[in-house]
Parts: sequence; C-alpha cells; structure tokens
Amino acid sequence: MDIKVLGTGCANCRNTIALIEQVAQARGVPVSLSKVEDIKDIMSYGVMSTPGVVIDGKVVHAGGIPARDKIESWLRIPG
Repeated sequence: MDIKVLGTGCANCRNTIALIEQVAQARGVPVSLSKVEDIKDIMSYGVMSTPGVVIDGKVVHAGGIPARDKIESWLRIPG
C-alpha cells in the first residue's frame, strides 16, 4: 500500500504521518509512507487544503488530521 501525505510541513501534516505509522504498525499492515511537500505536486492531486492523504494514487482525505478510525478503515486488509 503506497501512502502519500500531502503538506508543506505543518504540525498537522507531521501528526498525520505519525498517526498513519502508528495505525499501520498496530494493525501489521505494510505501507510505503512518503511525504509530498512541493506545492505544485500537492496541487496536481487537486488538494486545496492540507494535510491530504493519497492511497495508491487516490485522494482519500484533505484538510485536517484524519480520525484514527478513518485511518483504520483505509488500512483494512481485504479478506
């Protein structure tokens, strides 16, 4: 699972990355987590408010720190 956190480095962006890492580790879900800080790259996803979260190329969240249960729903292993 390829996860990108879109943001320019604000506290909310850092907290979002930390929370995703915690949930992934707790659930034993392998993720590739990266940060996108370039404003042009962020805009290319159509995200106007950060932090944004992109999973496998699809924007799943924009603006504010996502709730833990929302992150858990993203990281469910099918089956």
